[in-house]
Amino acid sequence: MCRRTGKTFSLLPIQLIPYHQYTVDAVIRTLLLGLGCREAGQAGFWGASIQVDPESLITPWLVACWLTMVVRGLQRAHAVLRHFYRLDHVRVVRGAGPWEIAAQYGAVLLPEGRDPPLQALLSRYVQSTSRFLFGTPSQERLASEP
Repeated sequence: MCRRTGKTFSLLPIQLIPYHQYTVDAVIRTLLLGLGCREAGQAGFWGASIQVDPESLITPWLVACWLTMVVRGLQRAHAVLRHFYRLDHVRVVRGAGPWEIAAQYGAVLLPEGRDPPLQALLSRYVQSTSRFLFGTPSQERLASEP
């Protein structure tokens, strides 16, 4: 979106994350692997990075960045998402880490035993807000100073 005119000159599909190489589906599936590793007593960042396709170049650092981005997006979108999902059990307590927060949202938004309904989640959020759920599009980034 042009900052001066407010007109959109490029539109990304909702399954993409602005300024990221991987799709929402790839990011969420990797984080689900990380949650599984943590529940098994392993390191989530490292465990997730070795369980994905080795040619994908996903590193523990990248998984950590994704986790931060996803948790921020879910927390920012909480008020909107609660209109579509029962988020009553999502309680962020002081000192809760990002894996714990992600697990709380995941339990509600991504039911176990089924493929994550990511497209429906993304569509509902985008239709309600005209914004991306994860990542920061160019129109929301700080303008560069001359």
